[in-house]
Amino acid sequence: MAKTKEAVKAIPKPTKKIRVRNQVPKGPHNGVQVVLLDDVLHVGKQGNIVEVKPGYARNYLIPNGLAVVPSEHNIRMLEHYKIRVEKVKEARVADLKSLSEQIVRTQSVTIEANMDDEGHLYGSVTAQDICRAMRGKNLLVEPEMIKLTEPIKVAGIHPDIEIALGYDIHVKIEVVVKPPTATGRR
Repeated sequence: MAKTKEAVKAIPKPTKKIRVRNQVPKGPHNGVQVVLLDDVLHVGKQGNIVEVKPGYARNYLIPNGLAVVPSEHNIRMLEHYKIRVEKVKEARVADLKSLSEQIVRTQSVTIEANMDDEGHLYGSVTAQDICRAMRGKNLLVEPEMIKLTEPIKVAGIHPDIEIALGYDIHVKIEVVVKPPTATGRR
């Protein structure tokens, strides 16, 4: 019987294959660490490695493409992505600077509005109206960029209407509100 026990011991037992899951690394506060692919409000900026609750990462950030697991490959890809985004941002800033120079050269925009004899408008001139008048002069400005404290309700010259183009580029323009010309009426 000794031979059989020795013979059994000599045959190596098959090793059980251990399956390792790709788990997200834990942070010091029992959260998970992720690399942000985009700016997330109250979490962090693009490219930061942040620690968040596991459910938030698993159910929101990773499925929506806002974050990835911090592997060497993902961090390298994020660096390439940041370079591309920076180039696009530089091009956008250059376009906005040229637009601001065009606005400064234009100096004023004229808007025709219906009003009574005293110069009070029947309606009001809003950012939408100013945007439309600027587009008539081939200045591509969005209504959200025009910062009016309140709508214009009186005819005349309104200096220093601020336009925030973005990326801390601000320009001021003069808006002239006048009655419509008689040629346009019947």
